[in-house]
Amino acid sequence: MYTYYISVGSNIGNRRQFIERAYAALSIHHEVHSIASSSIIETEPWGYTDQNGFLNAVWYVNCTLEPHELLDVLQSLECVAQRKREIHWGPRTLDLDIIYAVVDSGICVYINDERLVIPHPYFWDRLFVLEPLMELDKEFTYNGESICDRIQTLKT
Repeated sequence: MYTYYISVGSNIGNRRQFIERAYAALSIHHEVHSIASSSIIETEPWGYTDQNGFLNAVWYVNCTLEPHELLDVLQSLECVAQRKREIHWGPRTLDLDIIYAVVDSGICVYINDERLVIPHPYFWDRLFVLEPLMELDKEFTYNGESICDRIQTLKT
C-alpha cells in the first residue's frame, strides 16, 4: 500500500469542474482505498506567469497502485480533460503531479527516471502546494524541516 500526495491545478475553462471530475474518477478506481482533498484555492501562476490564475489543491491518496501505474492513471485523467502540453509551466485544463509518496512502513519513495521524479523537485518551494498540503497534514516534514516552518520561510 502506498500513500501519495498529489498536487492538482487548473487554469483553463471550467477549472473547478475539471478538478472535481478527476477527483470523482480517481475515487472510484478499484485500487484506490481512500482519497481526501484539501480545499481548492485560487493562486497566481508560478514559473510562466503570463497566464490566468489557477485553482489548486492537494489530494491524499491511499492505494495499491505502484508509482508509475498511478502516473498512468493521472495522465489518463489529464487526457480526458483534454490537457495540451504546449508551454512548459503553461496554461492547462488539468495538472496532476505526484509530489510525495510513502510506503506502508513510512519510508519515502524515491524515483528519478525519464517519466517520474518523486519527491517532486519543486514541491517544497511552492506555496500553492504547501498550503493545501498543510491543511491535510500539519505534521508533514521534509528533510528535517516542518511544513509550518517552510511556509513561513517562503512567505518572508
